[in-house]
Amino acid sequence: MNLPNEQSGLLIKSIDGFFYVETPQGVFECRARGVFRKNGTKPVAGDRVRVLLDEATGNVITEVEERKNLLVRPPVANIDKLFVVSSIKDPAPNFLIIDRLTAIACNRDIESVVVFSKCDLESADEYVDIYRKAGIKSFAVSCKTGEGLDLINEELKGHISAFAGNTGVGKSSILNGILPELNLETGEISRKLGRGRHTTRESQLYKVEGGYVADTPGFSSLEFEGDDIMLKENVAFGFKEFIPYLGTCKFSTCRHVNDKGCKIVEAVERGEIAKSRHESYVAMLNQAMELKEWELNK
Repeated sequence: MNLPNEQSGLLIKSIDGFFYVETPQGVFECRARGVFRKNGTKPVAGDRVRVLLDEATGNVITEVEERKNLLVRPPVANIDKLFVVSSIKDPAPNFLIIDRLTAIACNRDIESVVVFSKCDLESADEYVDIYRKAGIKSFAVSCKTGEGLDLINEELKGHISAFAGNTGVGKSSILNGILPELNLETGEISRKLGRGRHTTRESQLYKVEGGYVADTPGFSSLEFEGDDIMLKENVAFGFKEFIPYLGTCKFSTCRHVNDKGCKIVEAVERGEIAKSRHESYVAMLNQAMELKEWELNK
């Protein structure tokens, strides 16, 4: 019988109170100590943990290391990159969803990569250019032809990554294209509803060459631990291409909407900032300004 020993590892999956932790010795099924329930901490995929391996009494997670970020819904910790996926058509791109996701990631110091799927149906160059001009990595992929999947593979290396976007845009199909052995269920587009069926039941980390990825289809919004609400003063900082202009407008109270002397509005008029990005900013700012005090303090 092996003596108990403690190791560090990465939590890659949880099912019905059992946690699966990858360590240098392999993947072990563990339980979590009762103290986690008492203090309200629940280990989630992506957590760096300490585990006590004991064949006699069972393996136990003894410590969850400090997280750099935590997605509450879907539950994933320590994300390095967020892949925001949008299809070119069926369904058509929703730029507000894309821009909201990239803004949330930007405010959390998570790198965004915008991926346009189904590029075998028509060109995605116009959409890709919008985000590259904004300083965000972007490219087009096709799961039918395999175009662009190698680029995703390169971006995944060395990171914990998550996928997000509207339903039916092909997130599971992309992951199946990268790692066919995953065999994730892919949802057919409902012609009646015009949107996809949710196909992934829980968050789980899958190992890719040099990194890990959480498949989170069906989520068009992200809820982070703490201030998941984007405050009005933070919205502009979620748009990377706005940042060089902040503080240069004629008036210090500039909202960057249609204000006189606004350098961001002028940049939009010159074509330096995409009109669709500015429209998303205005929509998000208006939403933030409508927040009630109880929503900010909840």
